[in-house]
Amino acid sequence: MLFTEDTLGDFYEKMVEKNPDHDFLVYPDRDLRFTYKEFDERANLLAKGLLSLGIEKGDHVGIWAKNVPDWLTFMLATAKIGVVLVTVNTAYKSHELEYVLKQSDMKLLAMIDGFRDVDYVETVYGLVPELKTQERGKLESEEFPFLKYVVYVGQEKHRGMYNTNELMLLGKHTSDEELKKRKKTLNNNDVINMQYTSGTTGFPKGVMLTHRNILNNGYYIGERQKFTEIDKICLPVPLFHCFGIVLGIMAVITHGATAVMVELFDPLMVLAAVQKEKCTALYGVPTMFIAEFTHSMFELFDLSSLRTGIMAGSPCPIEAMKKVMNDMHMKEVTIAYGLTEASPVFTQTSVDDPIEKKVETVGTAMPHCEVKVIDPETGETLGPHQPGEIMCKGYNVMKGYYKMPEMTDEAIEDDGWLHSGDLVTVDEDGYYTIVGRIKDMIIRGGENIYPREIEEFLYTMPGIQDVQVVGIPDEKYGELVGAFIILKDDVDLTEEDVRDYALTKIARYKVPKHVFFVEEFPLTASGKIQKFKLREQAVELLDEKKQEEKI
Repeated sequence: MLFTEDTLGDFYEKMVEKNPDHDFLVYPDRDLRFTYKEFDERANLLAKGLLSLGIEKGDHVGIWAKNVPDWLTFMLATAKIGVVLVTVNTAYKSHELEYVLKQSDMKLLAMIDGFRDVDYVETVYGLVPELKTQERGKLESEEFPFLKYVVYVGQEKHRGMYNTNELMLLGKHTSDEELKKRKKTLNNNDVINMQYTSGTTGFPKGVMLTHRNILNNGYYIGERQKFTEIDKICLPVPLFHCFGIVLGIMAVITHGATAVMVELFDPLMVLAAVQKEKCTALYGVPTMFIAEFTHSMFELFDLSSLRTGIMAGSPCPIEAMKKVMNDMHMKEVTIAYGLTEASPVFTQTSVDDPIEKKVETVGTAMPHCEVKVIDPETGETLGPHQPGEIMCKGYNVMKGYYKMPEMTDEAIEDDGWLHSGDLVTVDEDGYYTIVGRIKDMIIRGGENIYPREIEEFLYTMPGIQDVQVVGIPDEKYGELVGAFIILKDDVDLTEEDVRDYALTKIARYKVPKHVFFVEEFPLTASGKIQKFKLREQAVELLDEKKQEEKI
């Protein structure tokens, strides 16, 4: 038996009945607090507001925002009316947003004003100029035929857009009966969440996840940390990732716990949040934890309330793990592994695992998940200490990639086993260790970057004949993006030209840190490009550059 067969909305309402006045959501920096009941009322208003606009069951609604309070209002409101929430990476720029708007058939986009160097409002007006000239709510866009509404998350008014206050007002004038009627049509196998992940095709794929997928996964993730309603989980990780929404929010909801939010990662804000709210758990990728315990003001904060949490995204050095466990009091910290397509976690360490297991492995299989290691060539199941591809099967496997049946068939076998593309070994006790990747994915500070996507983009730059993108080892981020470029005849480009071109069109973390201009790529006898040799070349070239700078 799985933990629950409820929809997310129904389950949340049961938690409201159980403990209505318990804190669900806290923003310590602005002393904003919502109890389970207060947040439910807000989500219901927004849900009814969306119904009044004509948002139908199965429609796709996008959210493009930092961890602002109404991110989660949209998550719960859309779940209550059977709408698919499409999460948009905050670092995206026009090129990536255009792709997601089109590929997802998005009917409504909710967004904030901007993030870092990207003005979201101007970006949307640039892509959808009709917003400025057409009547609000009656958008007819040539480029984006599905898009009918844009909602600004905040107080300000922008031409052609609703704002959240106006949607709440519409909700007040919509009957509860409308909402109840819609809820009766929902099923826990309906898709409610779509997150974009890239792959070797170079184009992001919309991973379709259901109520059943993410609610149950969140529960078992929380169980591995022994969560109860007294736990307060500090979440400085982005909600548009599974890390924030499933490992974080779903684990909180299923245990009646409290989410302590940090809108945008800042080590000082995290330390202050933990101290102020006496958090018992903290999440992050290793680089976040390192930024926290190496901060010059670290000693000023009392973190003694901490007990557990999750470190994920990339392996943690043993010295860093010791500091997290001892100096940050997180003796029961856990390590989680998975992929978006698996909702996402299918192996995790436990609170009482020894430090060696937390540093060297990604834990054991989660409840109700079958996990095996296969030979990528033959498909044969392998035994202990034999490196092969890790696969999983169970309630947590995605419904598929949106409008990509062939890709779905490649990822999921007929008998339900999901390919990961990651190489692991497993020991006699069932602990899995990541040893490499079949894919050439780059992991930069916990962000997954897919070379093919960047290659496809760089091909659009005039003067580039061919390009190969690889990960280059880096002490701080784990890996950095490196691009090897063959130029067209009589073309002269510099490293800065390439970086400047990319900076205006793709997320900063995907922009190549190093650009190398070459005459040819190393090939196998059959003509395949040897990316591992390019990685080696990059390391050598950067070493030479460092030596020259010293002279």
